[in-house]
Amino acid sequence: MDRIQFGRRVAHWRDRRRLTQLEFAALMCRSLRWVEELEGGRRQADPNLSVATEIALRLDITLDRLLYDPVVLCPVESEIDAVRAALQRHDVITGRCDDSSAEPVPVAALRRSLVYARTGFQSGHFAKLGVQIPALLVDATRAAEYHQGDDRQEAYRLLSLSLELTEAAAIKWGDTELAVTAGHRAVAAAERSEDPVIMASAARHLADAMTSHGQAQAAVVFVTAAASRLQADLLQRGPEGLSVLGMLFLKAAMAQAAAAEADDRSHAALARAVPGFLDQAAEHADRLGRDDNLLWTSFGPTNCALYRVAAHVQLSEGADAIAVAADIPPPALTQLPRERRAHLLTDRAIAEKQAGQRETAVDTLLEAEELAPEEVVCRPRTKRLVEDLRLLGTGSAEGRLRGLAARCGLPG
Repeated sequence: MDRIQFGRRVAHWRDRRRLTQLEFAALMCRSLRWVEELEGGRRQADPNLSVATEIALRLDITLDRLLYDPVVLCPVESEIDAVRAALQRHDVITGRCDDSSAEPVPVAALRRSLVYARTGFQSGHFAKLGVQIPALLVDATRAAEYHQGDDRQEAYRLLSLSLELTEAAAIKWGDTELAVTAGHRAVAAAERSEDPVIMASAARHLADAMTSHGQAQAAVVFVTAAASRLQADLLQRGPEGLSVLGMLFLKAAMAQAAAAEADDRSHAALARAVPGFLDQAAEHADRLGRDDNLLWTSFGPTNCALYRVAAHVQLSEGADAIAVAADIPPPALTQLPRERRAHLLTDRAIAEKQAGQRETAVDTLLEAEELAPEEVVCRPRTKRLVEDLRLLGTGSAEGRLRGLAARCGLPG
């Protein structure tokens, strides 16, 4: 049982029953602190079945509903606000922490926390990041301020990567302004790290945020400038360098496709540049010679194919996207993180809608939901797709679509 998800569900249903934490504590014959730690996912041990059963009884819901309610998978606004508040803290903005004698978090411990959070993201667990990210940002900022020498440079690397994670999570939550803010901060921290690999990694994330925020043309200019500046250094850095360099060109392709879709007068000319960026990324994937997940890039030939699908979808070329997706070898797909596979399925569902295959699109979305529920029931872009399919009609898939719409929290 995931402590953070379980705590979120308890808080959700306690609020639905209009109980304060103090009142719920009294019903459970526990302390207020016990309830705060339970709902915050900070209990050291997972609640056992007897405790979960008692909680369900006190909240007047079935145990199954307490343990699994898809709508509660999504982050609550207060958690996103907590991430925003962390980014707005004076110490996080300035990098100047208090002068207390408290020891900064060791970089090894900081790295473990980041790896845990990043692994959760790639597994398709985005909501719990609202709890994890604020502490990561504060701890990494403090580590960069107080450590010295190599540890300080490593702390700046980890701070940049933590800000990248913030950007990626914000995009999943649909908060593109938050994503851009985090992306800019990640680039600044990466420069302090003096590590070209981290600089390139931060640049690709900022380009993604800018594209999502409607600044696609600026994203193309920025990310291609980063690739030009860093390429020579990255080619000397082995597989990690190739991976982040290839990702810069993949993000350039997506930004270019978004710019083309937003420009009615120059659409065709802008769209013609997209395959060139994809081909440059594919060249680096061929040099890498395998699919890998260095620095959480999932970079390699298979991810390049996923981006070709996504670019066709962005350009409203649904039939082409479906054809590319069909040619991706299933064994290669299974080696990618769940987030990547579910993202491909949602892209494919959009392509199927574009191609008029709406019943198939519903089944593809259900497949994605089974793989990574939060990628489907929580993401604004997927909810828009579900709403579009409801308006267009899906024939024999209407019943299945109604169930999915309910799990997405959409009104009936």
